[in-house]
Amino acid sequence: MKILYSPTSPYSNKVRMAAHYAGFAVESVLTDTSANSPELIGSNPLGKIPTLITGDGKSIFDSRTIMHFMDRETKGKLYPKNAGKRLDIEILEALCDGICDTLLAIVYEKRFHPPEKVHQPWIDMQWAKVERGLDHLNENMPKTGGKLHAGHFALAALLRYIELRFSGEWQRGRAKLKNWPAKFEKHFPDYSKFKA
Repeated sequence: MKILYSPTSPYSNKVRMAAHYAGFAVESVLTDTSANSPELIGSNPLGKIPTLITGDGKSIFDSRTIMHFMDRETKGKLYPKNAGKRLDIEILEALCDGICDTLLAIVYEKRFHPPEKVHQPWIDMQWAKVERGLDHLNENMPKTGGKLHAGHFALAALLRYIELRFSGEWQRGRAKLKNWPAKFEKHFPDYSKFKA
């Protein structure tokens, strides 16, 4: 099995960290989404990463679908069996992924438009969503102990990505969130291996 990924993709990092933690054996294949590689386009018509390709050639995407597949394959190593607890973790994961969606929208607005075409009011609206999401996370931090779950990996990937693209712009007033990666790394020492 293999995961088509990019090191700067928070969704790729979430899936790869979770696979590593759960003992899900998979090869990571560096993939440039802008190159329209035949393997990526042939496996995922959206041309997005991560895409998991199973041993029998089945393609699985997007990141949350991959996470659920890996959870089933590892007999519940990423989500709890209890429905209420699982729902809380799925909501945490959705929030972290949604913040990443918004951050990427800002990055793409700046990257693909000349400066005179960048629409700052739209960026400001997106950044307001990011700030609300971060504030919610800071006030509702997940318990982090020896047993990690999908929400932890989504949060770790989000914080790695926001620090990569918006270093110094998000930490003020969010001490719990700012300090959480060090706590996470105590329980997942390989965190540093998944840097962009």
